[in-house]
Amino acid sequence: MGAPGLRRRCPRRGPQQGRGEPAPGSVLPSEDRQFRVRRRAGHEHSVGRPPLRSHEGHRAGRGSRRRIGLVAAAAGGAVLLSGCTSEVERGWLPSTTTTTNQTGRIMSLWNGSWIAALLVGALVWGLIIWCVVAYRRRRDETGYPAQVRYNLPLEILYTVVPLMMIAVLFFFTARDEAAIADVSAKPDVTINVVGKQWAWDFNYVNEKVYEAGVQGQLTGQPGVEKQLPTLYLPVGRRVQFELTSRDVAHSFWIPAFLYKMDVIPGVRNKFQIVPGQEGTFRGKCAELCGEYHSQMLFNVRVVSQAQYDQHIQQLRALGQVGQLDSNLGRSQTPPGAGAVPGGTTNGVDGTGSK
Repeated sequence: MGAPGLRRRCPRRGPQQGRGEPAPGSVLPSEDRQFRVRRRAGHEHSVGRPPLRSHEGHRAGRGSRRRIGLVAAAAGGAVLLSGCTSEVERGWLPSTTTTTNQTGRIMSLWNGSWIAALLVGALVWGLIIWCVVAYRRRRDETGYPAQVRYNLPLEILYTVVPLMMIAVLFFFTARDEAAIADVSAKPDVTINVVGKQWAWDFNYVNEKVYEAGVQGQLTGQPGVEKQLPTLYLPVGRRVQFELTSRDVAHSFWIPAFLYKMDVIPGVRNKFQIVPGQEGTFRGKCAELCGEYHSQMLFNVRVVSQAQYDQHIQQLRALGQVGQLDSNLGRSQTPPGAGAVPGGTTNGVDGTGSK
């Protein structure tokens, strides 16, 4: 029911117009369907809106855009590579290829691993960005793209390729690790490094002398490094380190040598290096070993053979003859310097710390 006083207006029928005939100006359903079909086909479209197109209409222009993207990526890579410095070539490691006989091998493995990781990352990100850009949905596209349940060759590819990459990395890592840990060669110098809370003792095994270290006092004042124990190494000679602990687990680390090894009570760990250049380096403990772990520091001086022999004579002149026992814990250390009488050793003869 309409409101009072209002009545519904209907178009008047013509004299020849029956009840089943459409009113003037109306559109038949069949004509409306034909109009929509022509509009989709591009024969008619509304003002200000482009005609609808299918996915196949965009394939032709993608080749040129793809080539432009590849050229831009190549140009960007050339710019980045042209800016390489010595730090980049060293992989930002605190060493050089000639610091020891092993630093070059370690840096090569490090840089190779990063290059492989960056290439894989660039490929993955490039494929992701390319798919997002190339196969994005356009405003004038209708329907869904082709739906694919699986692609067996592609699935085999991204299963086999990662396995091959891991196998290659494993091969180079195992090869270099075996070479670095090899101690079969006869050493020219053997040094027993004794870790203790919170300093280091150095037993020069061949020369039967020792140097006892004291804990560093990090007061912030100049001259603190001179109070730290200093390890002397002859340049160009094969040095074997034999690591023992007097109390808890430590880790012997010389950052410039790019190598460290755990110092474990009751275990004798060893490794060999050949120092390649003279200089002064810093060493530290790399295993949290107690309250003053950060002050467990030492110096390393790589010197000529003549300077090394001179230092050994200075230790003899100071009376530091013999070997410091690895079993001299805080509760067992006898009065005096603590050298084992008769030059006997504990931890260097293969028995480990007792």
